Amino acid sequence: MAYLEQVANLRLSPSRVSEFTNCPQLYKYRTIDKLPEPPSVDAERGTLVHTVLHDLFESPAELRNLETAVELLPSRWQAQLAAKPDLAPLVSNEKEWIDRANALLATYFKLEKPETFEPTFRELHLEFDLNSDLYLHGYVDRLDVAPTGEVRIVDYKTGKSPKPGWEAKALFQLQVYALLYYKTNNVLPRLLLLIYLGDGALVRSTPTMADLAATEATLMRIASEIKLAIEKDVWPTKPSRLCDWCFFKAICPAHT
Repeated sequence: MAYLEQVANLRLSPSRVSEFTNCPQLYKYRTIDKLPEPPSVDAERGTLVHTVLHDLFESPAELRNLETAVELLPSRWQAQLAAKPDLAPLVSNEKEWIDRANALLATYFKLEKPETFEPTFRELHLEFDLNSDLYLHGYVDRLDVAPTGEVRIVDYKTGKSPKPGWEAKALFQLQVYALLYYKTNNVLPRLLLLIYLGDGALVRSTPTMADLAATEATLMRIASEIKLAIEKDVWPTKPSRLCDWCFFKAICPAHT
């Protein structure tokens, strides 16, 4: 009964779509079975840096600099630890942890000048029912609306930029956000921007209506595949190098 209910009320986000396309079995563990999973050190570092960049814009424009970001880091880290106590044992060297976060923040200031603009939205939640049983949503790191109306969607990444030829896959998340923004505001975003703090790279895309239509078609196809997997309770595995970082490897049929 619970499986049928999930078919009738499917919720998708870019991360859930990525999980399913990378490995349907992983999607099942996380979304259907809701198995507990320990924090990921890399993901939590990303959360910390995102929090600092979010809170940086609370400061007056003239104080949006690296010094302010560095000052914000310790208190945001302590708040994160308080919210997730099981994270502390995973960080064996707190100084190295903080130093790495500081280095990522330093890279950000080489790529943007936050004192020169005012973001319109931070951590903006976008949502839309693509049809009667498919709810699509996502959280945008930053969305800037220019005085002339042009919209820029920005996402911070604390890893390294994709290898040549893989940019389209990396941009899919922002294409989904662009689709959601268009569906809810009837405005086509002018620019999609991925900021990679791991290596200081920028990946840009100017979406078109054809891009949004292709993104919607992809989402509908993947939603159909997920519904079929739920109905039949069949979850293929897709072994890859990603398996080495998967917490569920020990119970995955591909490795047992």
